[in-house]
Amino acid sequence: MNNNQNKIQNPESQVPKTPQMNDRDFLNDILSYEKYMTASYSTAMNEASHDALYQEIHSIFDETKNMQRELYTLMFQKGWYSLSPEQPQKLQQAAQQFTGYMSQFPHNPPMQ
Repeated sequence: MNNNQNKIQNPESQVPKTPQMNDRDFLNDILSYEKYMTASYSTAMNEASHDALYQEIHSIFDETKNMQRELYTLMFQKGWYSLSPEQPQKLQQAAQQFTGYMSQFPHNPPMQ
């Protein structure tokens, strides 16, 4: 089965195929950077030793997270970002594996 047939994707907006960066390249570069920054701010929040510092980093994190989502949405709308649906069997296996991990935690698992 061809994986391209299973992709969840909008029609792709065409961009010039040149050695220079095009709109798709720029957006992809910025999106990658925003993903990196979101992860970094998350770590910084976890390690903030002062509540005011935590709140300031949290504010910047929210802005970065929102920009990341806007870039993803724009790229998805233009057909430059695609998703692959997962097979139900693999989802069930992952859920069972997670349930097994939950039994190892020292607290009660969440109610389903």
